Amino acid sequence: MNLDFEKPVSEIEEAIADLKAKNPEPSADVKAELDKLEASRLASLKSVYASLTPWQMVQVARHPDRPLIRDFLAGLCSEFIELHGDRHFGDDQGMIGGFATLDGIRVMVIGHQKGRTLEDKIKCNFGQACPEGYRKALRLMKLAEKFHVPVIAFIDTPGAFPGKDAEERGQAEAIARNLLEMAVLKTPVIAIVTGEGGSGGAIGIGVGDVILMLSNAVYSVISPEGCASILWRDGTKAPEAANALKITAKSLLDLKIADEIVPEPVGGAHRDYPGTMAATRKVLVKHLKRLQGLSSKKLLKRRFDKYAAMGRFR
Repeated sequence: MNLDFEKPVSEIEEAIADLKAKNPEPSADVKAELDKLEASRLASLKSVYASLTPWQMVQVARHPDRPLIRDFLAGLCSEFIELHGDRHFGDDQGMIGGFATLDGIRVMVIGHQKGRTLEDKIKCNFGQACPEGYRKALRLMKLAEKFHVPVIAFIDTPGAFPGKDAEERGQAEAIARNLLEMAVLKTPVIAIVTGEGGSGGAIGIGVGDVILMLSNAVYSVISPEGCASILWRDGTKAPEAANALKITAKSLLDLKIADEIVPEPVGGAHRDYPGTMAATRKVLVKHLKRLQGLSSKKLLKRRFDKYAAMGRFR
């Protein structure tokens, strides 16, 4: 699936597919032409992705083929043991987690799960976790603290589920409790935004010692469509809202919200899973090794200083 702004790339890819279909056993001349078209495709991708607008980045972050948490677990971790339930209400599949091993380091992985097929999306509520999802996440983080295991939180959600049932079960309290507990969690926490980082649904597992973002991920207090409907009473102004919200990885790095950007392969993470996993592994392992060398006291002080410094104006 190609996005609207990828039309120049789509045309070249169609030409490549057509040439291959007509030449199942390509001659030397056809191979040369295919190589030329592939080079043109790569150059076009680089050109398009070098100048994405914030709204276009939102579309990339929402791409249906973008890697989800289970893709990251398969590509980065071994020995994943999924843990279920919040011990209060039920097991929310919009938020999953468990123990895993990353590059020889035992970690607790938690994160939003959007689902790939329609059946999975419905089961996972399209990545919009309910209160029991956030309570499950907190239970796993406290378990990680007990065994002195670092936490890695994969953020990819349009927001917490705003339905009546979720509100009745204490959605706001569950997220607020997570913020409070994560602020004083005595074990390293790394939060990485891999797609959408939407509203309180994202920050409910996003209070970390390090905040990472994939280069085409977005992180904001509200969706561009929601912002546009509030400010202009017009959802079609979402592109203007996306620009004003400063939701891109580069903007958030400049604002000192994000600590580092994980570079995606040319054309986005959805085009190259192995390349995305390699880049993500490198950055995660670097920060894990650094944070594991800090005492609990120093870890908490650095975390407090990090969040206390946010939001200042010069």
